[in-house]
Amino acid sequence: MLELDHLTRRFGDKVAVAHASLQIQDGEMVGIIGRSGAGKSTLLRLINRLIEPSEGRIIADGRDVTALAGAELRAWRARTAMIFQQFNLVSRLDVLTNVLTGRLNRMSGPRVLLKMFTQAERALAVRALDRLGLAEVALNRADALSGGQQQRVAIARALMQEPRILLADEPIASLDPLNAKIVMDALADINRRDGITVLTNLHTLDTARAYCRRIIGMSNGRIVFDGAPEDLTEPAVRAIYGEHGAEQIDERITSTSLAGANMPALAR
Repeated sequence: MLELDHLTRRFGDKVAVAHASLQIQDGEMVGIIGRSGAGKSTLLRLINRLIEPSEGRIIADGRDVTALAGAELRAWRARTAMIFQQFNLVSRLDVLTNVLTGRLNRMSGPRVLLKMFTQAERALAVRALDRLGLAEVALNRADALSGGQQQRVAIARALMQEPRILLADEPIASLDPLNAKIVMDALADINRRDGITVLTNLHTLDTARAYCRRIIGMSNGRIVFDGAPEDLTEPAVRAIYGEHGAEQIDERITSTSLAGANMPALAR
C-alpha cells in the first residue's frame, strides 16, 4: 500500500501541493484530474522523489520513502516508473536501445557506460515491445516513430524497470484520439494483467471515467475529490474545475470517444 501523509510542496510563496493525504491500494488504477496548475504533475513527482516534499511523508508498505537516500532511493525510483507527456526518448537511438535503458538502474557502472546489455535483457525488451505492438520497429530510430508509438516505447521502457507502480504524467495530452485510446488501453491492460498500480494524470473527465475505478480531483494544490467515477456529481466537478466545471460535465467525445470507439487495440 502507498500512503501520502499530509504531503506538501512549496515553490517560494506558491503552494503546489497542500497537505495531500491518500491511501492507494496495490493494483489500483487511479486517475488524477484537475485544471492546469492544480498540482497533478507535482504530486506524481513527489511520489517518485524527483522533487522533495516541503512537509509530510510518503509511506510504502510501512516504510518511510521520504527518508530514503542513495541506493535505496534509486531502487524506489525504479519501483515507481515514470511515463512523461513528452516521452523523453533519445531520438538518435533505436527503439530497442531506448527500451533497454529502463534496465540501467539495475546495471553496474562499466555495463552502464558501455551499454552492455545481456541477451536476456534484450529478449525482455523485445517481449515488451511485442506486447505493445512495436516489435517490428525495434531497430528504427525513435524519432522516426509517431507520437503514439513513441509513448508506447516509453511504456515499454518503464516496464523494463519491473515496477510495482506506474506514474503516468499526462500520457495522452499530446496525442490524437486514436493514439490516446491505444495508450490508455495499454495502461489498463498492464494494470489488469500484471497487477501494477497505475496513477495517471488526465485532462479529460470522460477518459478518467472510462478507464479508472477511482478518481482523485485536485484544485489549487489540494485534493477536493476522492471517489468512484459515478460519485462525480455536478457539485464535485465544479469543485475540481471551478467555473469550467460545466464544460467538463457536458464533455462528450463522439465518434472519437476513447471509451466507445471500435478500434484495434494496438493500431499504428
